[in-house]
Amino acid sequence: MGTPRDPKPAKYFVGLLSGDSDLLDSVEEDLTAMLGAIDDRSETLPWNLSTFYQDEMGTGLLRRFVSFRPLVSPGGLADIKLQTHEVEIRYKTSTAQGGGRRINIDPGYLDSGKIVLASTKDAGHRIYLKSGIYAETTLLYYHGAFQATPRTYPDYLWAETLSFLISLRWRYLDQLKTGD
Repeated sequence: MGTPRDPKPAKYFVGLLSGDSDLLDSVEEDLTAMLGAIDDRSETLPWNLSTFYQDEMGTGLLRRFVSFRPLVSPGGLADIKLQTHEVEIRYKTSTAQGGGRRINIDPGYLDSGKIVLASTKDAGHRIYLKSGIYAETTLLYYHGAFQATPRTYPDYLWAETLSFLISLRWRYLDQLKTGD
């Protein structure tokens, strides 16, 4: 019989999507207030994988990933998603193309074996957490690399993203060892 116990802490990160690179920088400042100091960021790359955000956010979108130094319980994912949703609303403006969001913030966490993302949308592969927030495992780590699931978003499979996530995993494992 297993005994319930707290999980190891996780390494949180966010995926940012916006057509305004200055806004990406501003939002990073907001996120440090809730998630702690930034310890790494990916390259900022053009994102044109679909037209899903076009009516709301326009064209010329940019993708950036940002990770945070503190290791925190994975049990906080739903609360973090709710907080990042408030940041999105704060930057929403009627002057944005389509009158919608100017930034999309997708929080997630990494542990030694997986990448988990938060979502406000239900789907067959997502698990309900609380307060309208769901979680999904989007990448699994085995055979020395992150492996896709059938529902992995294509930008999580970009070489640049995988390189960022692998380096993040090594940083996470080192933090677990050193307690830092």
